[in-house]
Amino acid sequence: MLQSLLDKADRYLVGGCLGSFRMPDEVATVIARGEGSKVFDVEGREYIDYILGSGPMILGHAHPAVVDAVQQQAALGSTYYLPSAPTIKLAERVVEGAPCGERIRFVSSGTEATFAALRMARAHTGRDKILKFEGGWHGGHDYAQQGTTPTEPADYPQAVADCAGIPSAVGTSVLVSPFNDAAAAVHLIDTRADEIAAVIVEPLQRTVRPLPGFLEALREATQRHGIALIFDEIVTGFRLAWGGAQERYGVVPDVATYGKTISGGYPIAAVCGRADILDCADPRRKAQGRDDYAFVSGTVNGNPIGAAAGLACLDELAKDGVYARLYEVSDRLREGLEAIGKEAGVALQVLGDGPVLQPFFTDAPILNHVDSLAADTAMARKWNVEMIRRGILCNPGGKLYLSLAHSDDDVDRTLQVAREALAAVA
Repeated sequence: MLQSLLDKADRYLVGGCLGSFRMPDEVATVIARGEGSKVFDVEGREYIDYILGSGPMILGHAHPAVVDAVQQQAALGSTYYLPSAPTIKLAERVVEGAPCGERIRFVSSGTEATFAALRMARAHTGRDKILKFEGGWHGGHDYAQQGTTPTEPADYPQAVADCAGIPSAVGTSVLVSPFNDAAAAVHLIDTRADEIAAVIVEPLQRTVRPLPGFLEALREATQRHGIALIFDEIVTGFRLAWGGAQERYGVVPDVATYGKTISGGYPIAAVCGRADILDCADPRRKAQGRDDYAFVSGTVNGNPIGAAAGLACLDELAKDGVYARLYEVSDRLREGLEAIGKEAGVALQVLGDGPVLQPFFTDAPILNHVDSLAADTAMARKWNVEMIRRGILCNPGGKLYLSLAHSDDDVDRTLQVAREALAAVA
């Protein structure tokens, strides 16, 4: 059955996959169901899951509270194109939880959220350019796919498109700077301030933590020039803390984008922040003929089923001890993996913060994307493939997401398998 489905996937799905991520052929599988920290493939094989749908399943799979909320809402209808009670309640919850929150606009994906945030910033400031950081991931739209995955340092601030199909003119609207280099970023902001509408940054860039003072420098420089500072909190929002990276690192932007944890595993995301910026998307402005109106809309924005799932997820995350537990289980895994590397005499470091980790096979410090290029990606892939063979589901060379469903036994089993897999490839 598995091979038949894989053959059909290759026949009908572009690349045999759903997007940019395709499992290595030697461990490719098809998932039948998920439960807690585990997923099961169509042949009944069990995996401890560290992909978690690329992050949304922070409670684990099929959490009873989320399932119940979705079933109740589904019986009432799937979408209305008008506000619903779950959508309004989720809006209140996110705005009240976001340190920068005053207003919110729902969309359906993280890509839409960052695109909309940039559009609103342009409408608000009347400027065109954006500044992003090399290696920062902000989704799949043309402005985001600039300087994200270069194999060598950029000719800063020149933006280089990450894929074909992007008009060259788009690159002239994007400036790129190295992450964690406050001096370079501030100099660029100061010298190009009259052109820059927004600075967008992952406060935890993939899994690289911000150096002390880096985010603070961005905040001060953007405030000085009336530039919108956007935190891409699609990953970090309500994950590193209830207040996300803003709470964790103590810096409040003008706008933040959210997804994954506010979705309960359903297609819902949001732009949240200062009212004067978000209100650029108020359709009444178009009717008034204002030139600062920014179109941000979608057929299923704020979908009531997704909103109900998101509310149920946030209800669970709001309980006492949740974030302490997420950090506890993540710290055990990180420390255990690094100890295994030392035992094997292999240069292995695990970056990240809280329940977002990533192993790198190098002992060189990693402070930005260029530093990460020194890591042995072939080794990482071989190691991860061996782990998948042994029932640990991970993105080869990518992030490890942890959830409240991951138990101490899961971590112990993972470390045992990691040791065996490293011995097999080292």
